[in-house]
Amino acid sequence: MLRAHMCVSALCRLSDTFVLQWVSICRNIACLQSAVGPVRWKTSCSPAPFLTATPTRALIDEPITLEGHYLPPHSPITVRACMHNEDGDLWEALSHYNTDGRGVVNMTTDVSVGGSYVGCEPMGLFWALQPAPGEREGLRLRKKNVETPYSVQLSLLEGHIPVLPSEGSNKEQWQRGEPELASVTVERWYMAPGVRRVEIRQNGVVGTLFLPPGPGPFPAMVDLWGMGGGLIEYRSALFASRGFASLSLAYIGHKDLPGPLNTINVGDAYFQAAFQFLQDHPQVCGDRLGVIGLSFGAYLALRIATQIGVNPRCVIGVNGPIGSINKLSDSDGKTESFEGDQKHWSYDEQGYVSFKEVSTPNNIPPENKAKVENLCCPLLYIVGEDDLSCAAIENADEIEKKLKGAGRSHLFTCLSYLGAGHLIEPPYTPNARNSMWTTRPKKLITLWGGHLAPHAAAQEDAWKRTLEFMERHLRG
Repeated sequence: MLRAHMCVSALCRLSDTFVLQWVSICRNIACLQSAVGPVRWKTSCSPAPFLTATPTRALIDEPITLEGHYLPPHSPITVRACMHNEDGDLWEALSHYNTDGRGVVNMTTDVSVGGSYVGCEPMGLFWALQPAPGEREGLRLRKKNVETPYSVQLSLLEGHIPVLPSEGSNKEQWQRGEPELASVTVERWYMAPGVRRVEIRQNGVVGTLFLPPGPGPFPAMVDLWGMGGGLIEYRSALFASRGFASLSLAYIGHKDLPGPLNTINVGDAYFQAAFQFLQDHPQVCGDRLGVIGLSFGAYLALRIATQIGVNPRCVIGVNGPIGSINKLSDSDGKTESFEGDQKHWSYDEQGYVSFKEVSTPNNIPPENKAKVENLCCPLLYIVGEDDLSCAAIENADEIEKKLKGAGRSHLFTCLSYLGAGHLIEPPYTPNARNSMWTTRPKKLITLWGGHLAPHAAAQEDAWKRTLEFMERHLRG
């Protein structure tokens, strides 16, 4: 017992000695601070640069905040975005920034001084993506499998790295050797969690239905693309992610449709069956249906709304003609081969083809034009003023003139975008000014038009206005 007491006493004396020493140190620091100001504790280990993306998983139409930290202050920095499409082709965008005095760069508020774009463009690294040097000619970025995301790697590189031209460079010349200071990967989705994708092969209808999460019933869109054909799903998937059921509908160039791939072998009865399918679906509001079309799909949307008795609640047309220059093989709207009459095709100095004259209203036979004077629902018509594939401005004027003559101009809303091309799609996706149209019987590249920055601004605004238009007329 005595031994234990002595040990405790010794420990107490040792503790008192330590406390007195610590108090003395603190007093000395206080005196030093009063003499020379605050003392900064320094370490020989500087934090490593890092890049943050918020969020790292988002829908394709949602913006992402990018910020780099712990970089050299007041220094040139390149931010690089790169990704592979589903065919393995590499896409890249670069932007040049200068860090602030804290060694921070914020792509939401800072100005890009060079690279793939200039100015304050928070999502520029995404809409400025272009095929990397040495990749195949005539690429266009289009999502095939909407149930998987695009994975985009974002990197910080030291200095201002030049953008190499796609033409005249090969992959060996292009390989970048600059070490990454930091990187992060983000996922860009067309389908929100809970969206359901259902393949439709019913009563001759060939399409894919996308349903939002939940039991519904939901307002719905019929989604039509252009004469490139096939079944394009990504816009419908995004509509469903925003609360609208959407039926992406094939009408040409699909193996499950009848007849030759380059001929429209379905007519008015086919589109009536598609609307009937939606009206009968238990998770769709049968009296709240709209239709959207891009390019030739815009003409079909106008025809559906005015001539076949389905009475949609609203129509959206994107850079499309009022009619078809191709001969209608019957009154049901079927057409002869799209490639059959090429007298209105035109070519630039590189041999790229434009279909602009094909869609000029004066070249379209009156009997092949949609009867827009019969329109009974609101129409939103979207125009890219640099459209090199369709005479969109002239068609907008023709539509407006006919509706005004019928006393229905109040139904018409036109959005016209300077510098935008033909392919006005969901936002923050890159534009292709031209791309491969066909490789058989010979390679043919078609002109779409549009300049990167104004086209990107048009896509962002048009998508917002499109969703508002649908909200107002399908759910309001």
